[in-house]
Amino acid sequence: MYNNLLIKLLEVDTLSYKTLTPNAQSIKKEWVLIDATDQVLGRLCSQVAKILRGKNKPCYSPFVECGDNVIIINADKCVLTGKKMTDRIYYTYTGYPGGQRELTPEVLMKKSYNKHLKPGMHPLYLRVVKGMLPKNRLGRKLIKNLHVYNGPNHPHEAQNPKVLDLNKVK
Repeated sequence: MYNNLLIKLLEVDTLSYKTLTPNAQSIKKEWVLIDATDQVLGRLCSQVAKILRGKNKPCYSPFVECGDNVIIINADKCVLTGKKMTDRIYYTYTGYPGGQRELTPEVLMKKSYNKHLKPGMHPLYLRVVKGMLPKNRLGRKLIKNLHVYNGPNHPHEAQNPKVLDLNKVK
């Protein structure tokens, strides 16, 4: 009888110790608006990658898309320190012999004004942020939540984006 009582005292409710992991249905996604005027490109993009990934939320999980949608305006007014605008080189390879291509941030900025590009697809910002995201299915899904525009106007007014000042965010 004493043993039965001791066993009942030592029984623990294991249901209360379960770890809750977020899934796609339980995540509340928001829209965030960031102004890139006079921001350093790499520092801005590292903050954007953190927001896209969801690392700024308490319900972060590394294998779930729990980040927010990000809109960057005034993308043409960002700065690069030093001579990186002309000296930094991004390489691509077409897959054919002699198909190695070199691009500088200056060339990618000029490409962003190309009218044949889909609106919101800024080649420089996409390249920089994509390098900071995971290189798998999740990363390819997350980069679609980034929308970058050269001017102050954007077509996402209906989503009521929350304005975020990166100078005040840690």
